[in-house]
This record gives sequence, structure tokens and C-alpha cells, in this order.
Amino acid sequence: MIIRPFRPGDEDAVVGVILPIQREEFGIAITAADQPDLADIPGWYQAGAGQFWLAELDGETVGTAALKDIGGGAVALRKMFVKPAARGAVGAAQALLDTALAHARDHDVQAIWLGTTDRFTAAHRFYEKNGFTLVEAEALPATFPRMAVDTRFYRLGLANELPPLSPAWARS
Repeated sequence: MIIRPFRPGDEDAVVGVILPIQREEFGIAITAADQPDLADIPGWYQAGAGQFWLAELDGETVGTAALKDIGGGAVALRKMFVKPAARGAVGAAQALLDTALAHARDHDVQAIWLGTTDRFTAAHRFYEKNGFTLVEAEALPATFPRMAVDTRFYRLGLANELPPLSPAWARS
């Protein structure tokens, strides 16, 4: 398994992973044109603390994951998709997430936010196993890039996250 950053020329491989999962596996009526971020991955994801990765197995792209810098020491985890054959014991999802977490820590990110749909129940278990906690939509940062299909939201605070202000600090 190789995890590497997106580079120009990877566009078809990225769409080839994401669209079949969205459309065929989960029945979401969406096209590449409905996802303008896929037309400008460097501009959308590879800025600030953001990045976009591909997982490759035997020369084939089997997964994707991205972090979008949303300011304030926060990023949004986006485009986390793994082909069925690379799930589970193959470990593509975990390798992608581990890479994203290491990148976030290296860039002093304090919190990772994500949105998903109610249909991605295996993803819910995966995120929860990796320390993400369920949050209400109202808790999302104003800069969070919410997708219309997102109905379930998670947050992961990183070790370098600043503690919240205590009432004693707030009074001084």
C-alpha cells in the first residue's frame, strides 16, 4: 500500500474511486460536475494545512482522502473513499486516515471536522473507533464546507489543541 499526495494527472483515478461508491454503492444521485472541488483539487485542498492523498495498491488507486483548511486551526476531512476490495484487512482507510492525522499534527491543526451521510454506517464505526465524536450540525464552524447530503457530523480534537477557557479565566 502506497499513500501519496495528489498530483496533476490523477483526476480520472480520483473520480474512478469516488463516483462509483457514491452512485452505485450508496445510491446518491451525484456527478463529478456536482463536486466542483474535484475539478480543482490543488486549489481546493492543497493549500494551507490541507492536502489530498491517494492510496495505491499494486499500481491501482483504491482510495482517497483529503483535508481542507477551514481556518482557525481547523480542517475538514473530505473525500474519504475506499474501494470495497481495499477495505478491512487491506487497511487502505486506516493508512489514509493515519497519513491525514500525521499531516494535521505537523501543521498544528487543533481540530478535524467531517460530515457524512446516515447511510455510511461502516464509516461511522470507523471514525468513532479512531476517536471522532458525534456533534450536532449547529456545532460546526461557520467555515465548514457542508455538503447537501451530509446529515451526520464528527469532530476530532488533536493533542495540540488548546484547552477551553475555564470560568475562572473568563472572569479575569
